Amino acid sequence: MWNWLRLVKDSVSEKTIGQMRMQFWKKAVEDMYCDNPPHQPVAIELWKAVKRHNLTKRWLLRIVDEREKNLDDKAYRSIQELENYAENTQSSLLYLTLEVLGVKDLHADHAASHIGKAQGIVTCLRATPYHSSRRKVFLPMDVCVQHGVSQEAFLRRNRDKNVRDVIYDIASQAHLHLKHARSFHRSVPARALPAFLQTVTLEDYLKKIQRVDFDIFHPSLQQKNTLLPLSLYIQSWRKRY
Repeated sequence: MWNWLRLVKDSVSEKTIGQMRMQFWKKAVEDMYCDNPPHQPVAIELWKAVKRHNLTKRWLLRIVDEREKNLDDKAYRSIQELENYAENTQSSLLYLTLEVLGVKDLHADHAASHIGKAQGIVTCLRATPYHSSRRKVFLPMDVCVQHGVSQEAFLRRNRDKNVRDVIYDIASQAHLHLKHARSFHRSVPARALPAFLQTVTLEDYLKKIQRVDFDIFHPSLQQKNTLLPLSLYIQSWRKRY
């Protein structure tokens, strides 16, 4: 379901069509909890998961609602707005994953909230070169204004210091959320670990962007880290996220 919702924005040319698809998923979620899922493969499998793991309807609806709000091609007005979007989508998905794992723990929820926000921020950063190639910029406007950087600077793939300062501030916020999430690691149940291993990939990207002095358009940022699976295995073996 998440992938379907994520792709709606890029796959439809008119907002109205996107809204119709979101309305389908809103009704689909409601129908699932009435044991009457639509005859659609993804919806049927999601209904089975809802029944098997007693998933909370609120998290599913929050994801759909937030994706619908985000159908407009507008930059985030502030870093807080980007964090709110990440909380309602990425963090909600993590709350559902914790339910699938049978984890009901306040510390795990706090960690999931921060990891989801870090994920949302990093996703926005990683997508910046792709979006700029399509004449779009979604980076928080308050950070850009603070450093005197216009959207046009990103469309021109400007690599000046003030542009890199914008990226530094945004990346630092993601790093801060990772740090907060990891501060709970001694209190988070071991069963929650599989839900949080994405922190390895988030940290990998943040380290890569630091090495290129926050040049968001540096070619090395588009290269895969072949050692990433090993890092994931090591963290899993250490039972750390």
